[in-house]
Amino acid sequence: MDLNRASLLGRLTRDPEVRTTSNGRNVTSISIATGRVWNDQQGVKQERTEFHNVVLWGKLADIAAQYLSKGRRVYLEGRIETRDWTGQDGVKKYRTEIIAENLIMLDGPRGEGGAQGGAPKQYNNNNSNNNSQTYTPPSTPAAAPEDAEIKVEDIPF
Repeated sequence: MDLNRASLLGRLTRDPEVRTTSNGRNVTSISIATGRVWNDQQGVKQERTEFHNVVLWGKLADIAAQYLSKGRRVYLEGRIETRDWTGQDGVKKYRTEIIAENLIMLDGPRGEGGAQGGAPKQYNNNNSNNNSQTYTPPSTPAAAPEDAEIKVEDIPF
């Protein structure tokens, strides 16, 4: 049995980049910074930041593009993929990315802590659940008008 699973908790380093493929499918790219702090052998505090490229597809891409922005804290899960291509200079290039399958927004508007100031809201790309509940997203400067609603059946759970 094999397992390819990545879990990240960090902050967006830039605003989401939204694209549409030639067949009309939405894709959003984000970059997440994760930090690590430890003491070396001499007891000196050390810090290191890693930067992760993340790709979101479909409804998850739409949600990330609409509600995420630089500096927001997120938790996400997905799989690791490395793609390769040949650049214009003829050199083979590689890029390792996390293909997100689950996303939890941890910050509310202006860092208030969770969706609508309450528990964080989770989104994923599974289509196994069709609840008829309605979720009203938090209002953020980049969000849709306050009367806009996202219905759970519109979000792939």
